Amino acid sequence: MPEHEEPDVTFQITVPPEMEAGVYANFVGVWHSPYEFTIDFASMLPVQQHEPDGRPIVPCRVVARVKIPASLVFDLIRTVNENMTRYEERFGEIRRPGPGGGPP
Repeated sequence: MPEHEEPDVTFQITVPPEMEAGVYANFVGVWHSPYEFTIDFASMLPVQQHEPDGRPIVPCRVVARVKIPASLVFDLIRTVNENMTRYEERFGEIRRPGPGGGPP
């Protein structure tokens, strides 16, 4: 093999038994530092209070926090996009809930 070529690598991903079921999240927050991106997956809880102007405050409990180096962000976006395309090819367009986006 020429020196400039890297060998094919197979990654074997193992999920610990206590994580196999996964967690449910219906909210995501993303923030960053100069070196990494942090993705917080959260589950929205019932509205408990309102802002003084009447706007509801929706508490969200983080169920998973993932930190990735900035160099992996494009790989993450590309992989999610490729999987969304395959999903829509198989199951149809992903539509957001609510007015004009599908069933409420």
